Amino acid sequence: MKTVLVEPLTISQEKLQGLAKELNENGHVFVAYDSKPENTDQWLERTKDADQIILANTKMPAEVIKENPKLKYINIAFTGTDHVPVDLALERDIIVSNAAGYSDQGVAELVIGMTINILRDIKKADWGTRNGMKTSDFLGQEIYGKKVGIIGTGNIGLRTAELFKAFGADLYGYNRSQSQKAKDLGIEFVSLDELLEKSDIITVHLPLNDSTRNTIGQAEFAKMKETAIFVNCARGPIVNTEALVDALKNKKIAGAAIDVYDTEPPFTNGEEILDQDLALLTPHIAYFTKESMEKRAAIVFENALDFLNGREIKTRVDK
Repeated sequence: MKTVLVEPLTISQEKLQGLAKELNENGHVFVAYDSKPENTDQWLERTKDADQIILANTKMPAEVIKENPKLKYINIAFTGTDHVPVDLALERDIIVSNAAGYSDQGVAELVIGMTINILRDIKKADWGTRNGMKTSDFLGQEIYGKKVGIIGTGNIGLRTAELFKAFGADLYGYNRSQSQKAKDLGIEFVSLDELLEKSDIITVHLPLNDSTRNTIGQAEFAKMKETAIFVNCARGPIVNTEALVDALKNKKIAGAAIDVYDTEPPFTNGEEILDQDLALLTPHIAYFTKESMEKRAAIVFENALDFLNGREIKTRVDK
């Protein structure tokens, strides 16, 4: 069978060769590209005759599925799957999997880091230290004793909750289901409205799909405290951007930490979020740590071998 890695996985060539060793044995073929495909034609050229495709977060055109009759498996080296036409793949009995779990720690740590940055105004304090500002200009706040609302209590949401708990925060959760693990952690499940009204810090950890798009909009920001901090390290379209900008511009909330957007940075237009002083912005890096990259590579190559050997794929996606 032929396996094609259509884009780099941000690991060393030595590590890639080690992971791919078994894919080149027993008559199998492994082909890897060191750049992202730039258009549909490149996608089609690279994936021609592939039985298995491995990709990270580059958007896959539907033509890749439609024009590859041999394709049996799409192996996604990412937690989210909204950049892949999963429904179309499943309709054609193509297996789809993700790399769930690889970035739980990285995302959770960035949420904590961005929260502390806002509470202690670290970005401005660095500038102020270099430009003559005084200690009295930077009265901060602590996480301890704050009420933290976790919207989405899957694996990443729970890891984030664990870290906030270690700082002494009280935890509220909103999710379709209420796991025992979340309850054991001390999360009190409430309605979304109650979570928004009570929380001092609100962090989003939902997947992006039709039911979660625009979960947070103007009505939801209106329910938040004026002192609340809002964090989104999940997916951009879960939050209505215009409503977020309005909330920051009119100081309906105290600040926002944003790592994800409707379109990925670098931006091509003058997005209004860039002009908001109350926003702390990063270019979709929550998942992007050395440890996470190595962990996701291990997951996808284990999945690749399981597929080739007819074993169950542990992170299979079924909609």
